Amino acid sequence: MSEDAPRPLPDGGPPHSPVLRRMAGRGREEEHRAATPLELFFDLCFVVAVAVAGRELVHALAEGHAAHGVLGYLMTFFTIWWAWMNFTWFASAYDTDDVLYRVVTLVQIAGVLILSAGIPRAFDDNDFTVVWFGYLVMRLALVSQWLRAAFSTTGAERRTALKYAAGVCLCQVGWLGLLFLPDGAKPWVFLAMALLEMAVPTFAEMTRQTAWHPHHIAERYGLFTIIVLGETVAAATVAVQSALEESEALDELLPMAAGGLLLIFAAFWIYFAVPIHLHLASNRQAFLWGYGHYIVFGSAAAIGAGIEVAIEQAVGKAHVSTFAASSTVTIPGALFLFSVWLVHSRHYKRGTAQQLVLPVSALAVLACTFAGGNAVLLAGLVAAATVVTGVWLSTRNPPLAEA
Repeated sequence: MSEDAPRPLPDGGPPHSPVLRRMAGRGREEEHRAATPLELFFDLCFVVAVAVAGRELVHALAEGHAAHGVLGYLMTFFTIWWAWMNFTWFASAYDTDDVLYRVVTLVQIAGVLILSAGIPRAFDDNDFTVVWFGYLVMRLALVSQWLRAAFSTTGAERRTALKYAAGVCLCQVGWLGLLFLPDGAKPWVFLAMALLEMAVPTFAEMTRQTAWHPHHIAERYGLFTIIVLGETVAAATVAVQSALEESEALDELLPMAAGGLLLIFAAFWIYFAVPIHLHLASNRQAFLWGYGHYIVFGSAAAIGAGIEVAIEQAVGKAHVSTFAASSTVTIPGALFLFSVWLVHSRHYKRGTAQQLVLPVSALAVLACTFAGGNAVLLAGLVAAATVVTGVWLSTRNPPLAEA
């Protein structure tokens, strides 16, 4: 075995948490690689931040401040998603599951909870101080992990780890612009820093790829999709409960609840209809797929926020029109369908008919915006019809299975 080759653990997976072990790259061909309880706990804590961002989006949209709310949501959701991405891909390559690794991961969880606490200030006052500090806690922990990987390895693998550590540190300094520059410049600073952040993995892995595991990465993304959709269900349920306590408008609320549930169920079905791990053969494929999930995750979470706004508008609590309230559900719903097709499902579709199902359905969901108070129900029915159509077409012409 060469010095640059990944070194799988002797038993094919992490042992039962010794105090300290050498942090070498895991094997890409490692069998039975699955998400760990620590990773699941990590994801659940990140959903706290997703819920806070969604709640702030609901408040902004319900008050008619759509531009402010969407911009704030896009910015704060990027910080959540990117921090999750950083840990997920590192853990896929270097999870040792020893005591030190677990402690540092728990520090990262503390950082995301700090970030969550700062999201309302970032939304309302453009004050990113608490968000930046939460990010600092997470990034210091992440850098320590990369430095540990560099210390444990040699050659190109070590250089890759050092590039990651340096890139993360430089980007964290760059985020200081959100604290000291005028409010008008902050969205542009955010855009520039987001692009630099996403360039770090490409730069770091230019000469050697880390030993991320395709099946493990696919499972981690799938689990986070489930958790985000679960948060959407929870948010919609709470909204219906709150509305029922103050209104008896069951004739309006029940169709919305049914439509929202159909939309969420269809989103789950559509996402998990393909074995995407077979597509993740190289960094080029995997990174494009992984980065595209910013839209997939963000739109999935926004569906729940939209359902809340639509329900509040139906009972007279939101200061927006029926058309505007409907669009808060149909736009993220359509965006989810199209983005899942673009980055995820199209790799396994065979023939024009299969390829067109999700894009056409996205347009149909968007058109439901003009259906007035029935928009959410119709969007849910369109999503359900999308699933039925996809299943029928796949039985007639089985989708591709990439090697």
